[in-house]
Amino acid sequence: MNAEYVIIGAGSAGCAIAYRLAKAGKDVLVIEHGGTDAGPFIQMPAALSYPMNMKTYDWGFQTEPEPHLDNRKLATPRGKVIGGSSSINGMVYVRGHAKDFDHWADMGAQGWAYADVLPYYKRMEHWHAGLHGGDPAWRGKDGPLHVTRGPRRNPLVKAFVEAGKQAGYQATDDYNGEQQEGFGPFDATIYLGRRWSAANAYLRPAQKTGNCRVTRAFARRVIIEDGRATGVEVSRRGVTEVITASKEVIIAASAINSPKLLMLSGIGDAAHLAQHGIPVVADRPGVGQNLQDHLELYIQQAATKPVTLFTYWKLFWKALIGAQWLFGKRGLGTSNHFESAAFVRSKAGVEYPDIQFHFLPIAIRYDGKVAAEGHGFQAHVGPMRSASRGAVTLKSGDPDVAPEIRFNYMSDPKDWEDFRTCIRLTREVFAQEAFAPFRGHEIQPGAAVESDDALDDFIREHAESAYHPCGTCRMGAADDPLAVVDPECRVIGVEGLRVADSSIFPRITNGNLNAPSIMVGEKASDHILGLDPLARANEAPWIHPDWQTKQR
Repeated sequence: MNAEYVIIGAGSAGCAIAYRLAKAGKDVLVIEHGGTDAGPFIQMPAALSYPMNMKTYDWGFQTEPEPHLDNRKLATPRGKVIGGSSSINGMVYVRGHAKDFDHWADMGAQGWAYADVLPYYKRMEHWHAGLHGGDPAWRGKDGPLHVTRGPRRNPLVKAFVEAGKQAGYQATDDYNGEQQEGFGPFDATIYLGRRWSAANAYLRPAQKTGNCRVTRAFARRVIIEDGRATGVEVSRRGVTEVITASKEVIIAASAINSPKLLMLSGIGDAAHLAQHGIPVVADRPGVGQNLQDHLELYIQQAATKPVTLFTYWKLFWKALIGAQWLFGKRGLGTSNHFESAAFVRSKAGVEYPDIQFHFLPIAIRYDGKVAAEGHGFQAHVGPMRSASRGAVTLKSGDPDVAPEIRFNYMSDPKDWEDFRTCIRLTREVFAQEAFAPFRGHEIQPGAAVESDDALDDFIREHAESAYHPCGTCRMGAADDPLAVVDPECRVIGVEGLRVADSSIFPRITNGNLNAPSIMVGEKASDHILGLDPLARANEAPWIHPDWQTKQR
C-alpha cells in the first residue's frame, strides 16, 4: 500500500487534513486503529457518556499515580474510532481566547497569532446560531464543520446565565466571537440532531472525492531512511507491513500517541531512547514533554423542583428518548445538554478569562452515574492555565505497550489557590436570586466544606480531568532545542514528516480543545500544500476595560 500522503490518525486534525489534501487532488491514505463510528452511542448527542467509557471506542489510557491527588490514577480517554476524540467528546465548541494564540506566537510559533488563525476558524465553520445573537462577521458560514446551539428550554440553563449577571459578570451572546468573557449560550458540534464529528464533517466528504482511502491498522513506527520519512510500519490483521509515502507522513494521533510514535521512530530524548534500545534519528528532548490538561470539579446543588434531567433517567424515558432520536432525530437526544457556559477572570489583574464553567441541568458524573440525591444541577469548573506540566514517556520499545502518562496535576502551588477560587465563585453564582426557585442544599462539596484545608482535601479527592491533553510535541522556532515541530508543523531534524494535532500546542487554550485541534489540521494542510496562508484578520477581541482593577 502506498500514497503520496499518509496520515496517522482519523481524528479531529487528521480528518481536516485528509479533506483539504483530497480536495486539492492529492492521493491520501489515512491509518486508523479504531473501527466504525456508526451507531447511536456515538451519533446521538445525549449518549455522550457512553462512548468515552467503552473499550471499543477508547484507547483506555490512564495516568500513573498522581502524587498531588492522593496517588489516584486518572482516566485519559482518547478516541480509538473513526473521527478520533471528536467521536467520543462532549461536542462542546470553543475556539479559545484570542490571547491564547498571541501567546503561541510569542513562544516561537510564528504565524499562529490570533490574526493568523481566525481566518482558519472562519473557513472551517458553518455557524447556525446567528439568529440567536452574536456577530456573524466573526463566524464562518459555509465551512464543513456545522456549529449549532441547543434548544435551551430548561429553566435552569437560563437561570445560570441570569445568576451570572446578578453576580456582576458580563453576559456574552457569543464567546467564540468578539467577547469570550461572560455568561452565555454554549456552541456545539451538533447538526440535524446528530454529532457532527470530524468524520462526518471532513473524512466522509474526503472519501467521496475518490482521492482519500482509510485503512484500519495499528501504526507501530514511522520508517525513516537517510533522514527522511518514507512510510509507516503497521500491524494489519495480525501481519506487520509497511505503507509507503512518496511525499510526506503526517502524524495526527493525539497528544498521547503522537509523541509515542515519534519516540518509537527514533525521535526524542537520546538518553530516553537509548534506555529502550531505540536507535536515535533526531535528538529532540522536547518530545513527550510539556504535557498539559484542564482539571475540573463538579459543584453540585440539589434542586427543589423536578425540572432537571433526572426525570428522564428511568429506563422508560431513556427508551422513549432513544426512539424519538432514532426515528426522527428529535427530542432530548439531540442535545449534549451543555447549553450554558461562562468564562470569567479569577481576580483583578488577570487580563482575560482563566476559569471556565460548563453548566448541566442534572447532577451526574462523566461515567453516567447520577447523584444519589435525585434532582440536582451542577457546574463543571476549573482553571484554564495551570503552570503544572507533565510528560508522556515510553514504558517499553514495544509499540503494543501503552506509554507512561504523568500529568503532574496540581504540582504548582497556584493551582490550589485557583481551584479554591473556582469553588467559591461557583457557590456565589448558585446563591443568586435566579436560582432561588430551584435551589436546595449543596450536594458537593457540601456546605460544611469551607476552610482552605477542607477545600484542598475535596480537590485532592474529586478533581477530574476535563480530557484536554495537549502540548507534547510543542511547536516553536526551528532553533529552539525543546521545540519538536517548526511553525509549518515539520518535525525538526527529519524531512517529510509533520505532526498536526493538539500535541503541537505550545500552551493549552481556553476551553475545550476540539475546535483548535481541527483548526490546526486546517492550517497545517495549507503548509503541506505549499499554499500562502489565508490573509490575516483585523478584528480586535474585547478585553474588559477595567481588568487591571476589577475581577468582574
